[in-house]
Amino acid sequence: MKIFSKEQIYEGDKLTTERQNISSTDLMERAGTQIFNWINLRLQGAQVPIHVFCGIGNNGGDGLVLSRHLILEGYNVITYIVNYSDKRSKDFLINYERVKNVTKHWPVLLNDADEFPNINPDDIIVDAVFGIGLNRPVADWVKKLFVHFRNSKAFTLSIDIPSGLKTDSPTTDENSVVWASYTLSFASPKLVFFLPNTAKFTSNWEVLDIGLDSRFLSETNTDFNLIGKYEAIPIYIPREKFSHKGQFGHSLIIGGSYGKIGAAILASRAALSVGAGLVTAFVPKCGYNAIQSSFPEAMVITDDFDDHITNINFDLKPTAIAFGVGVGTNHETKTAFENFLKTNKAPLVIDADGINILAANKNLLKLLPANTILTPHPKELERLIGTWTDDFDKLEKAKTFSKENKIILIIKGANTITVLEDKCYINTSGNPGLSTAGSGDVLTGIITGLLSQGYNPLSASVFGVYLHGKSADIAVEDYGYQSLIASHVIEYLGAAYMDLFKQPEQQEKEKN
Repeated sequence: MKIFSKEQIYEGDKLTTERQNISSTDLMERAGTQIFNWINLRLQGAQVPIHVFCGIGNNGGDGLVLSRHLILEGYNVITYIVNYSDKRSKDFLINYERVKNVTKHWPVLLNDADEFPNINPDDIIVDAVFGIGLNRPVADWVKKLFVHFRNSKAFTLSIDIPSGLKTDSPTTDENSVVWASYTLSFASPKLVFFLPNTAKFTSNWEVLDIGLDSRFLSETNTDFNLIGKYEAIPIYIPREKFSHKGQFGHSLIIGGSYGKIGAAILASRAALSVGAGLVTAFVPKCGYNAIQSSFPEAMVITDDFDDHITNINFDLKPTAIAFGVGVGTNHETKTAFENFLKTNKAPLVIDADGINILAANKNLLKLLPANTILTPHPKELERLIGTWTDDFDKLEKAKTFSKENKIILIIKGANTITVLEDKCYINTSGNPGLSTAGSGDVLTGIITGLLSQGYNPLSASVFGVYLHGKSADIAVEDYGYQSLIASHVIEYLGAAYMDLFKQPEQQEKEKN
């Protein structure tokens, strides 16, 4: 799913009115009607008090369309105008008059904090105060209104975006933003729904189709794309009946050190479980017995040294290589890694201490093959790209780092983001159960295993992140967040693959 920028949404609105020969008022009517349909489907005429708070711009106009339909349908609705400015948009004024024509109770004008209505926890708040075009500081009394919403504990539904939240810049004052229970977003979700510092302002979101021009939707390229099941399906490469292991590549996992051999085991198991034809683990001698006894499907090569890797030397031709899981940052290991990079031509995934070695020796970055995949957690990312002031600054620095070094950067988090130059792919699978030791090692193995099968580096990254999260989503139904461990994610990879082709009705049946 595409995530359109603010400017692209404005362009989409303009093209829609031109190509469909409708007015902006007509498009607003569509938007407000879709919101009404969403609410009406769920309330079915229930007489719960609905407080619709409208600003004086186009977002407020959407709210007024909604209010009019709610009134005509007989709902218990009270409409308020949040009068933060003397300016009104044309479409707001048109719909203000339309609301007045269908009720004897005209909208209530709010001018300051002394006029706030009483709102009970069982009421519903509709937030239509500010939209994506907010370009002014939020007035102090309006901030108090937003705090009033939150203190009421009422269900709060925001139209398009929680009021006060900007699409392209950080939020410095939490009281200046509505904390929405649910947001109905037009055309596409907003980037801020997925960033660590701003996702908290809407607990849930849904996209409403308001009939924007189909050519605009299909032809417009976006810098950010949302990856879910239906974006993952086209990436999947099916297998033929007469295929054999030689067709699915050979993954080499270089990792482990004394006390951290488990990381190499997890990555190796994940690579094989995701479909690599062969997997070899390259570990220090201390890992030989552990891997041979716990993971018989793997082959093992050992370093000459017992505790850590000192010399990366092998006589096989791997299809893809992973380096760094549990490897440590011993001086000899760093030297071995540098020597390895000078001769390696195979596709490469680097994680954990491999990233730490790169961060401490930036000159090694020029030795990486094009489209090498790096999978840092937040602190490792900071060591690579430097500190950032906010989520937007972080993304810009990640893009720059990707372009300058010709690498793919996977920013791990609740919504893991894969960065390739100016393009970002935001993952939607996964859950808090992945906050556990070894889950990153599993992700490294999954991506390496996909590379081995012939997936290109970007597809392996995006698909691997999705499968990793989806496996955890299925596993957590059996284990819960607290008891989920990295091995469970590997065990449920098959279920994640199978889920790709389950129809919605089949999934619902299995849940029941």
